[in-house]
Amino acid sequence: MNQNNAVVTGAGSGVGRAVALALVNRGWQVAILGRRRESLDETVRLAGTSGAGRCVAFGCDVGNAKAVAKTAAQITRKLGAVRVLVNAAGANVPNRALEVLSDEDYRRMMDTNLNGPYHTAQAFLPGMRKAGEGTIVNIGSEAGLQASPKAGPAYVMSKFGLRGLTQSINAEERGNGIRACSILPGDINTPLLNNRPKPPSAKDRDKMLRPEDLAQCVLLAIDLPAHAILEELLIRPR
Repeated sequence: MNQNNAVVTGAGSGVGRAVALALVNRGWQVAILGRRRESLDETVRLAGTSGAGRCVAFGCDVGNAKAVAKTAAQITRKLGAVRVLVNAAGANVPNRALEVLSDEDYRRMMDTNLNGPYHTAQAFLPGMRKAGEGTIVNIGSEAGLQASPKAGPAYVMSKFGLRGLTQSINAEERGNGIRACSILPGDINTPLLNNRPKPPSAKDRDKMLRPEDLAQCVLLAIDLPAHAILEELLIRPR
């Protein structure tokens, strides 16, 4: 697989945008997915001034399996075979505790945080198998290691499940030249913080990880020699 083609979900803001811009800066062709077209267009605009690659936006709800399959086919036709998939889409809600969590919010979070990465992996794994190589990076959370009231049960469950998906890809696909990495960050200063019941102050946000820190972690997982797999990476603010 000679093409440097990547797919990044949740690229309209936060970690997904930072990853997309980092890849474009290195000369990659990057297909970005998200539900908000205006946010994706802003990422494309930023990418146009940041590097030698190019960025192409595709509106897609990753929780919808049919939409993902259709979008994957469009990406393959437009860019060619995909070498890297980064699942950065994530969601949480203010009313996240068991006492107040609604079924609707629970299902939406599971669709975005867990079902979405499953759908995208299933969409692009066949092409990676055919090429005999590929890297899938799933942006998880330290909440996937230990539950906390701060994250809420739906988010925690989805991130535990995402680690399981990553491990399963490595268990089943490494013989096909495919590897997967779970990146497990602590607090990151992204717009998702605004959905906390009590959003943190600007002072507290300044102490957190930045989206660009996660982009560097993604590049590490991608850049490793083909014979090496970075299965999990836990990163926290100092």
